[in-house]
Amino acid sequence: QVQLVESGGGLVQPGGSLRLSCAVSTSFFSAYAMDWYRQAPGKERELVAGITSGGSTNYADSVKGRFTISRSNAKKTMYLQMSSLKPEDTAVYYCNAHNPRLKWPWGQGTQVTVSS
Repeated sequence: QVQLVESGGGLVQPGGSLRLSCAVSTSFFSAYAMDWYRQAPGKERELVAGITSGGSTNYADSVKGRFTISRSNAKKTMYLQMSSLKPEDTAVYYCNAHNPRLKWPWGQGTQVTVSS
């Protein structure tokens, strides 16, 4: 079964930066479109950014211009570079395949806290 392991979160001041990583345990990683999600306390999980197998990207309006999604197929890893962080970016960040039919189990996520 595919495993997703998110890392790179932490406590950062407003305006700061973090880079999240998502390691995926499948040899076919390069074939899959992938997404980053986040869930803030008391809120539903929301889509933050996505990247296709070919490297095309899309972003939620709330993070456009501040976050950059990328992937390394050789390392079977996806990244989320986050800059100009705001307190409202505070959430647990998760990754998963774009296609929900794959039913990959969610990882533990990585906590991002933006606070002074």
